[in-house]
Amino acid sequence: MKLNALLIVALTISAAIAVWGIIDPQGLGALSSRIVDAQFSSRGWFIMLEASGLLLVAIYLALSPFGSIRLGPDGSRPEFSTPAWIAMLFAAGMGVGLLFYGAAEPLTHFSVLRQFSNDPKAASLALFVTYLNWGFHAWAIYGIVGLVIGYFAFRRSRSLLLSAPLIDVYGKHRWTRSLGWFFDLMSIVAIAVGLAGSLAMGVFQIQTGVAGLIGVENSNGLTAFVFVAMCAAFFVPLRRDLGDGMAKLSNLAMIIALGLMVFLLVFGPTSYIMNSIVSGFGRYVFNVLPAGFSTAEFFDGQVVDWFQGWTLNYMIWWLAWSPFVGIFIARISRGRTIREFLVGVIVAPTLFSVFWFGVFGTIGFSDALRGDATLLAVNAESLDATTFALLQHFPFNAVTQGATILAAFLFVVTSVVSAGFTLAMIGTGGDENPSPRIRTVWGAVLAALGLAMIFVGDIGLIRSVIALSAIAFVFIVPILVVCLLRSLHKEAAK
Repeated sequence: MKLNALLIVALTISAAIAVWGIIDPQGLGALSSRIVDAQFSSRGWFIMLEASGLLLVAIYLALSPFGSIRLGPDGSRPEFSTPAWIAMLFAAGMGVGLLFYGAAEPLTHFSVLRQFSNDPKAASLALFVTYLNWGFHAWAIYGIVGLVIGYFAFRRSRSLLLSAPLIDVYGKHRWTRSLGWFFDLMSIVAIAVGLAGSLAMGVFQIQTGVAGLIGVENSNGLTAFVFVAMCAAFFVPLRRDLGDGMAKLSNLAMIIALGLMVFLLVFGPTSYIMNSIVSGFGRYVFNVLPAGFSTAEFFDGQVVDWFQGWTLNYMIWWLAWSPFVGIFIARISRGRTIREFLVGVIVAPTLFSVFWFGVFGTIGFSDALRGDATLLAVNAESLDATTFALLQHFPFNAVTQGATILAAFLFVVTSVVSAGFTLAMIGTGGDENPSPRIRTVWGAVLAALGLAMIFVGDIGLIRSVIALSAIAFVFIVPILVVCLLRSLHKEAAK
């Protein structure tokens, strides 16, 4: 195992966070929450401005002459067919979050917004906010970071590291090497902590689902069992080169998720759901750009806390995941034009999110507006139980709950394996085939971080820890965009 300063420092920081979270989880969560709240209060406007700016940059590049430039030599062509490429994009940045928040997030927004408007309007606004959090802005962040990585790696023959654009554009100087080293370090920490948060969410949801299937009242007793099972599942592939196998498992998880969505659409109030999706998508498309500049500036503390805890937190969350997802989508997009890349990465997953949250969210609204509002009560008590409570309203609920548990398990395991490879690659200076020993070490660190997040316990505090790990990216990503634009203009001037 080759050790270098970046790998040693990254492992030390990640391990220190894990140890802190295991020894004093509430202290870690509380401190993260205080720091993030202060950042959101002072720089929330900049975070929204940046997220919207990245979306506008993506639109500009897709429509400009730069859109015809390929991610690779001029004669290169895509490695994967467009349908296969889009299928892989779906699983890249979604995963267990879809299953966890499918109905829980729209219902949470509804519970807040109904205090300020009538229920039908609150439902439509709740769906809009969910689309805003998971739609074009999220995928623009992923898309631009992935584009930067892919352009400099394949067009400029650099490595798949965030330091590559800086050194390529400004040359090898002490300041570029130092700043690039910091970029790579921050990307490692953000990936590790962000992935650990998803691992914890997966454990929470899976233990709740298993408890429901076997009739156990208190799911907390299953935490250790689920966590150990996950660790056993991802340590084996980390020791072996099972890239194709992991891709198949990820695709299987996505197929299960797609099947759940179609099942609910068919067996649920189909016309009601489709009306909601069509009208909700229309509102979203025509209002997404101005809404991206909203900061809840004139509202009271409750609304500001809700806005910061969800929309602002999501924008930071996507930034935390952007190096991981960006490297993945860059690696599968070699040979595509910038226009193809941006349209595929931003539009296709957003449309899927529209349908996903449209189906799950509308069923939740139907229960709140036309039923006995049991889902609202469950959601207020436990976010990780909402999806399973929803499935109990439909036939074959034992099958669908089992499928949800399996999909969540596969999403988490494949994400951890992919993250282990990515962290090892970055930590070894861009080695695309890092040694199994380094990958295993990162797997152990991710497991420890995941355990720390489980000990933190509260989803809100976990999201604060993730947000804290990604604060630096609020300032790193604009620098990367400047590097990309400078290089594109320089290429066009030749």
